[in-house]
This record gives sequence, C-alpha cells and structure tokens, in this order.
Amino acid sequence: MFSVLLLAAAVAIPNNFLLYEKAAAKKDNDPETSWSASGKRSARLVVNPCQKAKLGQSGRKEARTLTYTAVPDYSKSEQVILYSSPAAAGKAMRDLEAAVRACGSAGYRYSAAVVDYGDKALKVTGQVYQGKKPAVGGERAIVTRRANALIVYTVSGEWGKPAASDFKQQIKDTKRMLAKVCSLATC
Repeated sequence: MFSVLLLAAAVAIPNNFLLYEKAAAKKDNDPETSWSASGKRSARLVVNPCQKAKLGQSGRKEARTLTYTAVPDYSKSEQVILYSSPAAAGKAMRDLEAAVRACGSAGYRYSAAVVDYGDKALKVTGQVYQGKKPAVGGERAIVTRRANALIVYTVSGEWGKPAASDFKQQIKDTKRMLAKVCSLATC
C-alpha cells in the first residue's frame, strides 16, 4: 500500500508546477477576463482540431490545464499531460497530427509543421479563411512530447495571416517547461 502511494505521488502534477499558475491564482476583478484550472485526467486536449473528446486520452495518468480567457476573442492555454509511457505520449502526438490533416473546413483550416523541441514537437496553426485568403481569427500552438509527457501552449485570438512571430510566447513557454518537466516525466 505504501509503495502505491509513493508511486501516485511521484507522477502527480503538483500545484504551482505550470508556468501560468501564479497569474491564474491572482485576484482579478475584471469581468471580461477569467482563468480556469483543471486537474482532471480526462480534460480535452486544448489543441483539438476535430473537437473529439477522446483525442489524446489513451494511456493518460495525470493532466493539468490552465486557460485564460479575455473578452471578446482572446485565450491562452497551458497543458501538461503525463502518460503511462513514452509510447502512449507518442501515440497522442501521432493522433493529433492525423487530426490536423483530417479536420477543418474551407472556412477554418489547420496545418502543422515539425519543430525541434523535446523528443518531438509540432507547431500547429488554425486559421480562418475567406476563400483563399486568411481572415481574422485563429489559433497558434506548440505541442511538445518529452518522454511520457505532452506539453501544450496555445494562443487563440484575432490573428491575421499566419506568421512565425505568432509563436514567440508559446516557444518561450515551451522551452521553460522543457527545462523542468523531467522532474515529473520519465526522461
């Protein structure tokens, strides 16, 4: 029994581990902004092109998600998910890649590019289109696997045409989390 408790404590994502937790804990009286926090293992993957509840769920052990929302059209999310094995985390990444290719519409398109962070990482772009031209609105995310962990940073808002600079904060946050995630993951 004692060894089971130690194992459970070893894989739990502790409070204040995520980068945005201090900001989320601050009292904010602005009715147009809010933070939500979840420690639910079953929380949806915050980058989810098909909006399927099962995406990235298989093999999960722990998850922690923070989302900041500001009216009218801005949000950012941070999510760290621990899987039972690096293979399970790898499957979640492959499933996300497949969803990026399969989902979207003529009016909202997804794309992904491999970037060099962790064991594998994707730069995911969601973008509103009017005909063939990018319109206002979209999502920019960096999704990274390190060992059995998935790290997700995403920003949604009134983006125009996709640009490399759209990912500046997500890349910075990803690098910071990669420096500490091995204290929880099986690196």
